[in-house]
Amino acid sequence: MEWYSLLPPIVAVIIVLWKKEVILALLLAVFTSELLLAGSGVDAVFHGAVATIERIVSIFSSPGNTRILMFSLIIGAVLAYMRHSGGVTAMVEYVIAKGFGKNKRQVAFMANFTGMAIFIESNLSVLTAGIVSRGLFDRYKMSRAKLAYIIDSSAAPICILVLLNGWGAFVLGLLSNYEFEQSAAEIMWGTILLNFYPIIALMMVWYTAFTGNLHGPLARAESKVAQELEHKHEFEPTKARFMFVPLLTMVLGMIGFMLWTGNGVLADGSGSKSVLYATICACLVAYTMMLSTKKFTHHQLVKIGFNGMGELLPLVTIVLLSLTLGASLKILGTGVYVAQIVGDSLPVFMIAPMLFLAGAVIAFSTGTSWGTFAILIPIGVPLIQALGLPPSFIIAAILGGGVFGDHCSPISDTTAVSALASGCELLEHVKTQLPYALFGGALTLILYTVYGLVFL
Repeated sequence: MEWYSLLPPIVAVIIVLWKKEVILALLLAVFTSELLLAGSGVDAVFHGAVATIERIVSIFSSPGNTRILMFSLIIGAVLAYMRHSGGVTAMVEYVIAKGFGKNKRQVAFMANFTGMAIFIESNLSVLTAGIVSRGLFDRYKMSRAKLAYIIDSSAAPICILVLLNGWGAFVLGLLSNYEFEQSAAEIMWGTILLNFYPIIALMMVWYTAFTGNLHGPLARAESKVAQELEHKHEFEPTKARFMFVPLLTMVLGMIGFMLWTGNGVLADGSGSKSVLYATICACLVAYTMMLSTKKFTHHQLVKIGFNGMGELLPLVTIVLLSLTLGASLKILGTGVYVAQIVGDSLPVFMIAPMLFLAGAVIAFSTGTSWGTFAILIPIGVPLIQALGLPPSFIIAAILGGGVFGDHCSPISDTTAVSALASGCELLEHVKTQLPYALFGGALTLILYTVYGLVFL
């Protein structure tokens, strides 16, 4: 592996900072990666361009990737149906009338609690929390950037801490390939209290929700919203069931399909299949409910649905290109190169902090925390076995690093879905969440260093 394998993610970051354009940044990063893979020669640029197109096409050869992209489009239709039916507005009025959302603090905690309660799948978690909380945040003139931060920093951290989900199954599968004194399950459960970053991330969300204090770009985004005109309903309220029933269908459908695809075991279920099937069911339920009112015709509902999908098309394109970049970088060997740099010549107490940093860099560069786990666990386990290091401590550092890098990355699919669910621009979400993630990451790095000095 060579240093030039770092060029594609560097290109992506430079273009994002320079042009403030994520799609262009991702496209050029993919092209750079394919150019490097094509090698030198007078026709390298031509072959790199063709390979870029083919790499994008190849993403659809993966059923899992295709399901993610389909779900990202269909959820646009579901959101549009909920809004146009008046269900979102009615739900907001209902929640406020019942006293569940009497002030900004309660609304912020509601978004956090919803994101934490649905820990079976991170994308479903942010989608549900975002859909439920959008109208309430608007009602109290709280920024969509704040909503995106709360749901993004609640979903992945709780998923990697609870582990009774696809995340846990994936990590368990990676650990089961090795022999330890403890069982793989014991090691995995042992990571919970040592996984400092997600714990800190959740504590920062609770601090933000309780005090209302905001810092950096997020504070500026909030003050900008506060200066806007009084919030007006986009659509007149009708009945809360037009939002509640499709949403409940999606959540229960997700659980049911996870059990079905996992042969009765929730953690063994397919997240991509379950979330797609559940979203399609929710879409059909919302469509049928609106049609039954006779206020909407079939043609009107089709138009509303496709307009909703169209609103999300830029974000779906970002998800597509981020998946493409991840696939290209895997062949280029970017993640492995970063891991090898970190793994060379380290004192024992610095192994966990450096693996945490390596996880952050890999997840930031590739946009995938799961891919980061797959790269670093095979590197961390031999260090555990050779040096007699505590397995749970080292694995926790790897898992936390992946989530940290994911939170910072503009090309992460979870970041994109959080922006999608909250109705916040992707770059604004990245910019406003980044200071919080960096603070949590720095604090985690210190804790891992101190723990290593004291206990190793």
